[in-house]
Amino acid sequence: MHNIDPKFKEHIIKLRIQDGRTYASLESEFGIPHTTIGRWITKWRKQHAADEAKAQQLADMEELRRLKEENEELKKENDFLKKAAAFFAKESK
Repeated sequence: MHNIDPKFKEHIIKLRIQDGRTYASLESEFGIPHTTIGRWITKWRKQHAADEAKAQQLADMEELRRLKEENEELKKENDFLKKAAAFFAKESK
């Protein structure tokens, strides 16, 4: 078994939880099997579930990811509405 730097594992875990990266993208970028990454995340969650500060950090990371996804969706909707408004403004002339 390879000895992986704990800071590197933590980085991978945060990329998955906070940034919402897929297992496939992490596997292709870092060459670590998705099953291994999944085990790291499961172990990390179990280890830090009792630690209130880490539990809050996990909740914050998941909320941040959700808000980023929501923000991206709202940006797309806003761009669409701008284009639609411009189109109808042009049509009404």
